Amino acid sequence: MKKLFYLGVTLLLFCCAKEQKIMVDISDDIIIPKNYVVHKATSEIIIDGKADEIDWKNAKFTTNFIDIEGVKTPKQQTNVKMLWDKNYLYIYAKLKEKHIWADIKKRDEVIFYNNDFEVFIDPSNDTYNYGEIEINALNTVWDLKLDKPYRFSGNADNSWNLNNLKSAVFMKGTLNDFSDEDDFWSLEIAIPLEPLVTLKNQPKNKPVDGEQWRINFSRVEWDFEIIDDKYARKKVNNTYLPEYNWVWSNQGAINMHIPENWGYLQFSNKNASEHEVFKPKTSIISEQITFALFRKINFGDLQFLKEKEIGFKTEFTSLTYNDVIVDASFIRTNSGFTLSTENKKKQKKYTIKEDGFIIRK
Repeated sequence: MKKLFYLGVTLLLFCCAKEQKIMVDISDDIIIPKNYVVHKATSEIIIDGKADEIDWKNAKFTTNFIDIEGVKTPKQQTNVKMLWDKNYLYIYAKLKEKHIWADIKKRDEVIFYNNDFEVFIDPSNDTYNYGEIEINALNTVWDLKLDKPYRFSGNADNSWNLNNLKSAVFMKGTLNDFSDEDDFWSLEIAIPLEPLVTLKNQPKNKPVDGEQWRINFSRVEWDFEIIDDKYARKKVNNTYLPEYNWVWSNQGAINMHIPENWGYLQFSNKNASEHEVFKPKTSIISEQITFALFRKINFGDLQFLKEKEIGFKTEFTSLTYNDVIVDASFIRTNSGFTLSTENKKKQKKYTIKEDGFIIRK
């Protein structure tokens, strides 16, 4: 009889433990980032906005940009290609545009009040300490760095200047002439690696063959009207219409400051004619499952977990995406919470606290 009693208690505890696991569906919240292998330039790159060197001709364009609201086709096409050498990361962007206009001329002004092209770079792939560059058709630059995303009270440092940055704009069309229609404007940028590596965790070295950073691009586009023979952002009822944001790698939200969804940039010592293949250095799907669950806890329908008493623990039913299985657990802490996940098959473990900083084990 005692054996049956203890067996019953054991089964009851086991069932209760199983019932404590939280079922959650994150299949619609997972973003799989795009990737790009950047090849080594074999000769000098002249920054003139044209990208007509042989290395540029061999470099591949990215896929077409999509709307930041989702996988929708923007009204005008945008593509990027990249190269690098020991001193610079080179970016060439081609922006189809029927009306090329810009009026912001002062460096570090809010460039996205014009149509612009934007670059976001996280050299450490930890969502902290990343750089942002915005440039309009007048080749006016706004460069800044953030210690962490705005959603975690990140601070933008506008004093961060890429002093050796080189950029140039080329146009097939006319600037600020509303009487005609244009074809495109292109932007060529040489971003010095030295200040970028200062954003890295240790060691703060320049990239080597196979190293992977995170990067994404955004194109801001405004509806316009002509006022006093000049282009201006369009207003309705004295309010500016919202801008369009067109991006390379899907952000999953109208927010560029979600670094975990940026694309992967892999450095290669091969030249562009050799076409190196992207080789993930981590279980990308496992990480994206982890981030998707984290966002649900911090900003979504699992926020109630943050209101639990300190010390509260729970587990989630196994999370599966494209045959990748991840186990996850949550603990409420003095500072907030800790989310721990594990892909047992790949022997990968991840920890994210309430501040969004990911630790890989």
